[in-house]
Amino acid sequence: MSVTWGRGGPGPWRQAVGRVSAEMLSPYPPGTPAALPGDRLTAGLLEYLRTGVDAGTVVPDAVDGTVRSVRVAVEG
Repeated sequence: MSVTWGRGGPGPWRQAVGRVSAEMLSPYPPGTPAALPGDRLTAGLLEYLRTGVDAGTVVPDAVDGTVRSVRVAVEG
């Protein structure tokens, strides 16, 4: 998994832990948002999304529905 850093390129997904999400991430089923723009991303949340996708869950509102990349806000 990688993370998209605003205008930058991808990096290891673990670097997204603690960063601010710039997209809504709603695994389906159940379809309830797990993260909204502005939420801090935790290791547990990112692992939940990835294991869900591996098990057949879809994340239709993510830029990358496989959640191999996650869009985060540029902070600073």
